[in-house]
Amino acid sequence: MFYRPEDGHGLPHNPFNAIVAPRPIGWISTRGAEGDNLAPYSFFNAVAYVPPQVMFASTASKDSLANLTASGVFAVNIVAEAARDVMNASSAALPRGTDEFATAGAAKAECRTIDCPRVADAPATLECRLTEVVRLKGKDNHLILGEVTGIHLRDDCLVDGRFDVTRFRPLSRLGYQDYAVVERVFTLARPGEG
Repeated sequence: MFYRPEDGHGLPHNPFNAIVAPRPIGWISTRGAEGDNLAPYSFFNAVAYVPPQVMFASTASKDSLANLTASGVFAVNIVAEAARDVMNASSAALPRGTDEFATAGAAKAECRTIDCPRVADAPATLECRLTEVVRLKGKDNHLILGEVTGIHLRDDCLVDGRFDVTRFRPLSRLGYQDYAVVERVFTLARPGEG
């Protein structure tokens, strides 16, 4: 099958949503004038080491985007398999100003380097200062870039000085209503690296 996106695909569901998979989930927390907000984004990733930087894309005008544009900060909480139902509950379309931490049952804590809430029991949280919002082609598509100013690591996820994803089994997005869990990890050295 071949199709041009502008012509449509003719399938019951958009295959583009499932092609780039698995995708990490950025569980974005923000604080705004109307309260705290928590929402998952599957267009998320790390983009640079020094200084550490992340990106996520918002494909609609959402509270997260309004809050971080006003405050200049946001936090990225990493989603463990154990938090899948809470994460999913936080994706509900709720009235503006509703605290998704409370409605979804996510434990809340304060960030240290920014004025923003975080998921208290997340395996890791990246505290971020907004560096840029890029308006993308299409209706209400935005790319959000941030510099990481603080990192929380859950103690039980540190093993022999390494952040061990097998301790919390990261949840990832596949497309449609499908998700995956990292269950098997292996080491593969790059050529020339011992």
